Amino acid sequence: MRQPLQKVMIPVMDAKTKTQILAVSDLIKQEVNVKELQLINADEASHLIVKQIKPNFKTLGSRLGKDMKTVGGAIANLSADQISTLEKDGKMEIQGYEISLDDVDIFTKDIPGWTVANEGKMTVALDLTLTEELKAEGIAREFINRIQNLRKDSGFDLTDRISIELEANSPFETELLNNSTYISEEVLSDKIEIVNSLSNFEEIEIDEKKFNVNIKKMAIIGKEIK
Repeated sequence: MRQPLQKVMIPVMDAKTKTQILAVSDLIKQEVNVKELQLINADEASHLIVKQIKPNFKTLGSRLGKDMKTVGGAIANLSADQISTLEKDGKMEIQGYEISLDDVDIFTKDIPGWTVANEGKMTVALDLTLTEELKAEGIAREFINRIQNLRKDSGFDLTDRISIELEANSPFETELLNNSTYISEEVLSDKIEIVNSLSNFEEIEIDEKKFNVNIKKMAIIGKEIK
């Protein structure tokens, strides 16, 4: 089961990058499956994200020759602020040589509870902490997926409203009831009704746990749905 995560944190070095990311923030959250996207500036990033740097011997070797060891050592000893400046400006003079981002490898150390990835000028930190609320939301999303599949298999129209009956003491009963409003909005149901037993049902499975559910199309009488 793909669990939603709480936050993705992205350091931004300039206003243009910030604007570009904000323009697609909803798409990023949807694709990465996170609830919040947080943009931080370079100063905040330097305190939160530890970066390390090493020379790219493949690109530097032919240029530096006998100075490779000296320049390589200087690159490896760059401070966090200097690494940030190099990322922002794209180049820097070191020991009399112009060093670009292609001449170095910059990587990040994971923050406890986070995973951090770096590609070129872009760094992304993903919060891996799973709260009970997030776990319940993940279960609700899986349930929505199963109900939507049942709607499709039953030949319901996209606008048909349904009723949902869930057998009592089913796995995830608490999680589903706590997210019943969200579920109902997504699948066009009025509520999730808990019943002692079901004579007609479909068996669904979430996280390798099986349980029974029944959906019915609600009849429209006049202007009322029953």
